[in-house]
Amino acid sequence: MKNAVDLKGFIQVALVVQDIEKAAKAWAELFNVPAPEIRIDKPARNPDLTYRGREAFYGLKFAVIEVKERGFVIELHEAGEGESTFKEFLDKHGNGVHHLGFCVGERRDAVIGELEEMGFQMRTVGYYPGSSWTIVDSEDTLGVNLNIKPKP
Repeated sequence: MKNAVDLKGFIQVALVVQDIEKAAKAWAELFNVPAPEIRIDKPARNPDLTYRGREAFYGLKFAVIEVKERGFVIELHEAGEGESTFKEFLDKHGNGVHHLGFCVGERRDAVIGELEEMGFQMRTVGYYPGSSWTIVDSEDTLGVNLNIKPKP
């Protein structure tokens, strides 16, 4: 790739789980850290969020365990109501690693463009103040999806 994903940009491992409360407790016990706060997002219309090319409408439970010493996070996602990349993954695989996240800076659009040219589809694209996230459907080729971000 002309705009290769730099390994120095690794920022996250994201897991999809059926029971986030159970998973958050288990991860906290494993690492001997406080259980992470669980954020609950109810389904809402959001023109800045798409799933498979259409405006997304889904709920999600979400928690983050920070690994500050290594500069990355472990995210836990529990799919809620509505169709989403997380529900799609859970229905197909059950609990597991949904994506690895990478920060690519200002090369985000070039990286995404190259990945599309290589035949990868964009599963979910979300914009929020100051940044964005793009889930690249790369399970069949790489064994895991990618999350490409301009900023952590």
